[in-house]
Amino acid sequence: MPPARAAYTGHIDVLTEATVAITRKAFLVQLVGGGWVLTGCGGGGYSAPAAAPGSVVCAATIAGNHNHLLTIPAADLNSTQQMSYDITYLADHSHTVTFTAAQLAQLKAGTMVQVTSTATTVASATQPPHSHAISEVCA
Repeated sequence: MPPARAAYTGHIDVLTEATVAITRKAFLVQLVGGGWVLTGCGGGGYSAPAAAPGSVVCAATIAGNHNHLLTIPAADLNSTQQMSYDITYLADHSHTVTFTAAQLAQLKAGTMVQVTSTATTVASATQPPHSHAISEVCA
């Protein structure tokens, strides 16, 4: 008689096409940047591939995220001027995030930087007016 299997007690979210749509670039940034951990069935886990030598990968944690994405090109880490980025991605509203030249230098050095996005001033179809706290780190 085969051994009894333990019942699954975890939580499964219902995924829709809107919640899983992602670009290849966004997937790779999250995977290589450590934002996701993939595990396989039946034992061993999956280890994300290392970034190419000399490359820079940045990863953002966006508080209260609902389909926003922040992407900072590696070349921008050398900027001597502040840089602003639109984080709309798949959301139905936009926010902008601005990093000073000093914050970009901190990111280049591997230091985590925390910023706040601009606030929406009117409610969207799915969200009331709000902003997002963002923690960004590059490696």
